[in-house]
Amino acid sequence: MKLGKLKEESVIAYQSGVGMWAFVLHRITGLALIFYLLMHIFVISRALNGAQTFDKLLAVLTSKPFILADLGLLAAVLFHSFNGIRIVLFDTGVGIRQQKLIFWLLMFIAAYGWFYTLFITWPYIIGK
Repeated sequence: MKLGKLKEESVIAYQSGVGMWAFVLHRITGLALIFYLLMHIFVISRALNGAQTFDKLLAVLTSKPFILADLGLLAAVLFHSFNGIRIVLFDTGVGIRQQKLIFWLLMFIAAYGWFYTLFITWPYIIGK
């Protein structure tokens, strides 16, 4: 087999729908969560500057844009965690032949949790 043909076949295999997007989004959400964790540590460390400084920071963090950002964070956490469960299942040999079904089932559960949280936080977003 020629090297060019092997490369072409591997590119075609890599461009296969749901599995590829699950892989890419898992990497992106993982990096986003690491970034968030570092920012969280930095923000919480501002409490060392005194209660008044921390109260001002909390006023900013409880504003509408940050509530919306928290919903984005929740979406990343839910996707990353449920896709991680799917990966662990596959690594242990469970559900190999039903990968797409398991992916969509877990994403439905994650979406349900996200929309439930949106329902709970909606009054804070619209300001009531």
